[in-house]
Amino acid sequence: MKRIFVIGLAWLAISCQSKTEPGSSANYTIKGDTIYIPQKSNLKEKIKTTLVSAAPYRNKRSASGIVKAIPNNYAQIASPFAGRIIKSFIKLGQRVAVNAPIFEISSPSFFEAGKAYYLSKQEMQLAEKNLRRQQDLLKNGVGVQKDLEEAEVTYEVSKRDYENSIASLNVYHVNPANMVLGEPLVVRTPIAGEVITDNIVIGQYLRDDAGPVALVAELSKVWVVGQLKEKDISSIHESDEVQIEAAGMPGLLIWGVVYHISEMLDETTRSVEVFIECANSGRNLKPGMYATVQFTEKADSSILIPASAVLQMEENSYVFVRVGTNGYLKRKIQTSGTDNDRIILKSGLREADELVTEGAIYLLEAK
Repeated sequence: MKRIFVIGLAWLAISCQSKTEPGSSANYTIKGDTIYIPQKSNLKEKIKTTLVSAAPYRNKRSASGIVKAIPNNYAQIASPFAGRIIKSFIKLGQRVAVNAPIFEISSPSFFEAGKAYYLSKQEMQLAEKNLRRQQDLLKNGVGVQKDLEEAEVTYEVSKRDYENSIASLNVYHVNPANMVLGEPLVVRTPIAGEVITDNIVIGQYLRDDAGPVALVAELSKVWVVGQLKEKDISSIHESDEVQIEAAGMPGLLIWGVVYHISEMLDETTRSVEVFIECANSGRNLKPGMYATVQFTEKADSSILIPASAVLQMEENSYVFVRVGTNGYLKRKIQTSGTDNDRIILKSGLREADELVTEGAIYLLEAK
């Protein structure tokens, strides 16, 4: 409505001018969709043109995003058994290596797990001795095949129990060869990184279902997860470079690379998640921080025209193109976006067309 009102004012201005300057309103002719304006017409001075040309252009699209720690670089440290914390090895902000000790816990459940390991080891050793004895007896002609077969089955079962007990201890980074029955369990970190949360309290009793008491994360690289609209999906590809600006640090531009484009579309927002991997050696990007993501397409030959040349009428856009010496043709165009005071053209013009950049509104009134 605002655009129509402006056009109406322009029409009123021209009408008034026609009355004060006799002959000016009739100083043009119309043939089909083309307006012809003689050289002596006062409208001629108000019209300026330029040649249309294409140039390399990178289309840009902005989206909101949020900084997240990369899942494989993020570890929640909790106790695998119920028990009481008796020692802490860390402090907030400390860097730790893989398998570094985090805290020590005294746990009856861990004692039972160690006891089960030693019992299974002894049972396997006894079963192995019995198997060898049955093999020797049968070899010397005094054994029974049935007893040998039973000894083989017993040994295989006890061996499997022993291997399972070792595996269960290895899950908790416990080396059975160095374990002493009755010692507390040392809980270790599975990754290298920084201690970003430390809720360890000496003497605290942890239940079986207790949550993590420490968080370790490697934040030298992070993800920025942006929300890309459905209509823009085809223009973004994995490995594309992306520019990031964190809300907490305006003006600081950080470059990232598209790591993954989600296969699922959010039906509510009509957008997909784009995971962008960013180097974060300066720790400027912190998990949970909001950011603006600017996607830049690969350079392509595009035509950009001044916004002043475009006339919007209802749902369509038009421009005037000069034809011949004095002719001006109204032409429908399609646009794909804006770049400051320029319009990105999708269709409707060709290179070397002479586009009316100023005064098109006067031609619209004449039309």
